Amino acid sequence: MLPEVNVMAMSAVARETVFALRRQIARIEGTLPERLQAPAPGVPADTAGSDMTLVRRGLAVASADAFLRTGIERLDAALGGGLPKAALSEIHGLETRDAGAVAGFALSLVSLILKEKQGLPVLWVGTAEIFHEAGLPYARGLHALFGIAPEQLLFSEAPKLLDALWIAEEAARMTAFAAVILEIRGSPRLLDLTATRRLHARAQNAGRPVLLLRQAGEADPTAAPVRLIVSAAPAASRETVAGPLAGSIGRPAFKVDIGKSRTALPGQFTLEWTPDEHAFAERTENSVAVVPAPARGADPAPAPGALLAFPALASFAPIAPTFGDQPSRQQHPAHRGPRRAG
Repeated sequence: MLPEVNVMAMSAVARETVFALRRQIARIEGTLPERLQAPAPGVPADTAGSDMTLVRRGLAVASADAFLRTGIERLDAALGGGLPKAALSEIHGLETRDAGAVAGFALSLVSLILKEKQGLPVLWVGTAEIFHEAGLPYARGLHALFGIAPEQLLFSEAPKLLDALWIAEEAARMTAFAAVILEIRGSPRLLDLTATRRLHARAQNAGRPVLLLRQAGEADPTAAPVRLIVSAAPAASRETVAGPLAGSIGRPAFKVDIGKSRTALPGQFTLEWTPDEHAFAERTENSVAVVPAPARGADPAPAPGALLAFPALASFAPIAPTFGDQPSRQQHPAHRGPRRAG
């Protein structure tokens, strides 16, 4: 009987040690360590309370309230529940021309955030170079497309990148903002792991999302647990009662690739933003033709026919120039002389 008691005691100690290590790892990775707790004595793990966080494959899976769901089941599942609300998330545009798509996708996420944080403003931080290169959102378009009132979106233009990082870090620690957006161009040296760790820690402490928008930069290591690579997708035709309206431009569309996530699951999605419902819709198949089809239908390939052989040039007699024709270059010796340089 005594050996069985010793084995049970050793098992309990080992279990507590494992949970202590899991809490320490979660604290380092920033995956809500306070929700990692062992079940009460005598309570099976599968019947523990809803506050129990399961650990699968070394990843702490938090409750659904900790994530901002995009509404696209496949994307949310690939991200492990959605975008983390209290974390730094990176939205990356590989080229400068993708700046508009990145900004539009970020505004779509802001529209989803403001549905839960009504009445709170959003701060958009950037340098003068960013705003002069990519421009500012149109106030009427904000309300029409995303349901964002112009007074809810505040902009802070910093003269230098160091100032922009400081403003974003101080704003991220405040609960007066529903979210903070930091837009950076290229791959500056100041945007390193230390700077992104500070932003991520401020977002965790305040319980607010921080969106890092990057234009034409390399996929450098950052502390953001999620990186989405966004570019523009071809817009489908506008839907009418009679069907798609040919030659029209429909809802804005985004091509979203998962560059990094907590679950390490890759994926590529084509999302459309519905301005009327302020929600995403997934385009399951790309029905948009890059080159429009001809109006009379597909042109068949020409049927094979007989090849015509032209006679050799030597068989033709020289034709004398008629009146009004310009003589060839060989008939003007002056063209062979040096040209005037002056």
